[in-house]
Amino acid sequence: MASSSASRRPRLPRPTFGLALAALWLIVIVVGCFGAPLFTGHDPIQQDLSSAMQLPSLVHPLGTDALGRDVLSRLLYGGRVSLLSATEAVLVAATIGVSLGLIAGYSSRAVDTVISRVFDVVQSVPVIVLLLAILAMTGRNIYSAMAVFGLITSPVFYRLSRDAARSASAEAYVDAARVSGLPEHRILLRHVAPNIVTPVLVQASVILGIAMLTESGLNFLGLGTPPPAPSWGGLVSDASAAINRQPWLMVPSGLVIVFTVLSFAVIGDHLRSRLRGAQVSGAPWRPTLRKRPLRITESGEADGVLDVRDLTVRVATDGGATILHGVDLSVRAGERVALVGESGSGKTMTAMAILGLIPRGVEVDGGSIRFEGQQLLGRTDAQLNRIRGTRLAYIGQEPMVALDPVRTVYSQISEVLETHRIVPRPQVRARVMELLTKVNLRDAAGVAASYPHQLSGGMAQRVCIAMALAGEPTLLIADEPTTALDVTVQAEILLLLRSLTESTGMALVLVTHDFGVVADIADRAVVMRNGSVVEEAPVEELFASPTHPYTRALLAANPYGRVPLTALPTLNALMESR
Repeated sequence: MASSSASRRPRLPRPTFGLALAALWLIVIVVGCFGAPLFTGHDPIQQDLSSAMQLPSLVHPLGTDALGRDVLSRLLYGGRVSLLSATEAVLVAATIGVSLGLIAGYSSRAVDTVISRVFDVVQSVPVIVLLLAILAMTGRNIYSAMAVFGLITSPVFYRLSRDAARSASAEAYVDAARVSGLPEHRILLRHVAPNIVTPVLVQASVILGIAMLTESGLNFLGLGTPPPAPSWGGLVSDASAAINRQPWLMVPSGLVIVFTVLSFAVIGDHLRSRLRGAQVSGAPWRPTLRKRPLRITESGEADGVLDVRDLTVRVATDGGATILHGVDLSVRAGERVALVGESGSGKTMTAMAILGLIPRGVEVDGGSIRFEGQQLLGRTDAQLNRIRGTRLAYIGQEPMVALDPVRTVYSQISEVLETHRIVPRPQVRARVMELLTKVNLRDAAGVAASYPHQLSGGMAQRVCIAMALAGEPTLLIADEPTTALDVTVQAEILLLLRSLTESTGMALVLVTHDFGVVADIADRAVVMRNGSVVEEAPVEELFASPTHPYTRALLAANPYGRVPLTALPTLNALMESR
């Protein structure tokens, strides 16, 4: 088994001879150019007509040009201009493109559309015409021209970052960070941005080569660095003018550009091969969203922790389907309420609406959600973040994807504590250990230092529960927290949730499709079908005498039920038989 699994494990490409050679070349070029006085004693602009057009010698290792200037010194000093201007272009392009790409990919559709249209305009500008205009206005300042070149190429980084950020923002661990109440800028920097580092580096290596060729081309045409100051493009231009008299001059000036650009390409290709199948593609077609005014149903003071009244959620398009139809739900302090129903019944959508985390393209159309007497509908994310992660917490059904894979357990729990200033900074570590111990993790210190992939499914779910408990919530929403776990671990997690609600007085809303889980932990059950509540009753009463045909059909479909079944019928058939 071990050998077969090892054979299927994806292998990272090993460094090749070409990669080592490319890296060595770039190191030699950078050190040689910026340490030029250490490697050559010749002035790059000093002329000696008596030594013109010489071939390589001990005095002049790469020969001399038509004016007797040392070619090696001109290559080294001229390389500074090429390397600095190309790097400048990439930094400008990456800074603008990545920052705005992250914002557009993580923000609303309206913000995304506006920023994308601006970059469409930038990309439509003719590059050469604009560069010529900049050079004319700045007196042939190559650095100004390359900064503008970086601006023009920034859409490449923008689209890459936008698509990667949009993909990363849909991950469960990003949703978990939002539920923890972390501010948007912190989620962007610490949870979304690390996912685009490698693609950005790959693109940067490509743009570096393109920028260097562009800078060399401008200097070759005599539009960049004015002579006698050296530049690689200028050296190629001088060599081409004297090619009939001394062909050798084209060799060092041409090869240094070719090898440097190829080295950037080789390194970029190696970085690309290290991406484990991360293919960035365009977003699928989406219908035009139509935002309608939110109709908040004003109700009296809520009697308990949570009071949901007439909650309606719909697809945000003209004539979009309604997903939740007037859902009512109330939860008292310390009560355990189960939202139960088949897949697609609206259980998870109800939970997400309470948290203010409904997906893109969906909107709350009306109703009321009061938490501890406060109306949650109509609040901004910044206002909800003061509640989420503290008084209102959430755990999902996939613990391994709810945790950020590149950060330790301690880092993720301490981030919640520090963001909400739940405990003084010197006490953060002790509080993290206390929380991990509270969820029955024996080696709290070892778990805190671990990454998510080093944990079992049960341990990861306990970590998620510990993170949810960090803010001492009055209500915990658990979306099928035992679905991804084996039977033994399921029982342990349910026992843990029961003991936590009893010891802390915390209320629990449990989303599940398993009536065995309902019977084991819930005080009251709310049965949903097609986005509506069809029955609500204490658990004992619901199991003993269900009133709605759908509830009876669900109970009869339970393989552990009292009615022996020769074949598992459909729910519709069971309901018709009743």
